[in-house]
Amino acid sequence: MSLPNLLTIEQFVAQREEAPDAHRWTELLAGRLVIRQPPTLEHGTAMLNFTKALGEFLHREPQSGSARFDLGLIVSRNPDTLQFPAVCFFVDPPQLDEGGTLVTDARPDLIVEIASTNDRRRNLRQRVTGWLDWGVKLAWVLDPEEKQAHAFATGRIGQKLAEHQHLFGSPVLSGFKVNVGDLFKEPSWAK
Repeated sequence: MSLPNLLTIEQFVAQREEAPDAHRWTELLAGRLVIRQPPTLEHGTAMLNFTKALGEFLHREPQSGSARFDLGLIVSRNPDTLQFPAVCFFVDPPQLDEGGTLVTDARPDLIVEIASTNDRRRNLRQRVTGWLDWGVKLAWVLDPEEKQAHAFATGRIGQKLAEHQHLFGSPVLSGFKVNVGDLFKEPSWAK
């Protein structure tokens, strides 16, 4: 049963391609569209650097799992919530239909968010708490403005990590580590 004037995930996905920017920066929260600001250049840099570090790790440890980008997570139904974190990592990746918009109700083991715009920073603590309560084991927030990373794990107090510290993947990505400062460095080819 859908509530009046509220969208379902199926309706959101069906209209996504025709929408401005293909709803690229839009999420569905409790049946209502929430349009987020486009990510900043610093967001892209952090994403690129994180993806590179993760890719190098997975090349060495391919059995560790799989990362997904622009994946809609079905968080709740009636009213429907569909959220798109920057990165979803699955130890046991779900089978996904590779055609069209990708959505799943599978819970990632790790979620990475990038706090690059005011609306992405707003309610971030609540969003991370929601991920952990939903069953995500590890959530990282990369903050390009402050050049920090925040690490949250189920049952543990969150950690704020400065540029000189390392972000460790345990318990989800055993053996993965990346220097926080390296996540925010502009690539040499971009200079």
